[in-house]
Amino acid sequence: MHRGLIISTMQAIFSSVFYFSSVALYQGILTVGYVTAYTMLPVFLLVLDQDVNAETAMLYPELYKDLLKGRELSFKMFFIWVLISIFQGGAIMYGALWLFSGEFIHIVAISFTALIITELLMVALTIRTWHWLMAVAELLSLCVYVASLFIFDEYFDREFITTWPFWWKVTVITLFSCVPLYILKYLRKKFSPPSYSKLSE
Repeated sequence: MHRGLIISTMQAIFSSVFYFSSVALYQGILTVGYVTAYTMLPVFLLVLDQDVNAETAMLYPELYKDLLKGRELSFKMFFIWVLISIFQGGAIMYGALWLFSGEFIHIVAISFTALIITELLMVALTIRTWHWLMAVAELLSLCVYVASLFIFDEYFDREFITTWPFWWKVTVITLFSCVPLYILKYLRKKFSPPSYSKLSE
């Protein structure tokens, strides 16, 4: 849900900048790449994530009484993810428009690169227990995207994407969209830790 909503938010902001015209922010191959090659593997491998190992879960079945309350799949969680997506989509798009105001022609490369890195970072922030396949999927997705920056000349200006201003501004945009969420996640974990975290203390 997050992947689709964040790109929809960016499209809505982009269209509003052009007086609500129906101009697509990302053309076909980029959209297909976004939902497949660039972000699918890390999201798919979230199925390997686990709170605690199987032995601990069998030893302490009361850890999963929280699941019976339905808090993980509630309207509250749904709206939290909607707000996260809107915040990140807005941060990326407005950040790209603001930092690259003089280079509007490069807005696709800038915002798309920040979007891919943000999505990969969000998957990394969601993981509770890392599996080696998750790390491979994250690195593989990033490598495929970096390679496509140089392969798809019609979408990305090769000279522009190899400059220092491009990368530091993309980094600033990505940090602006991810760091506030990481701080909130850290504070929530510190002041309201989940029940399984007590076993690791």
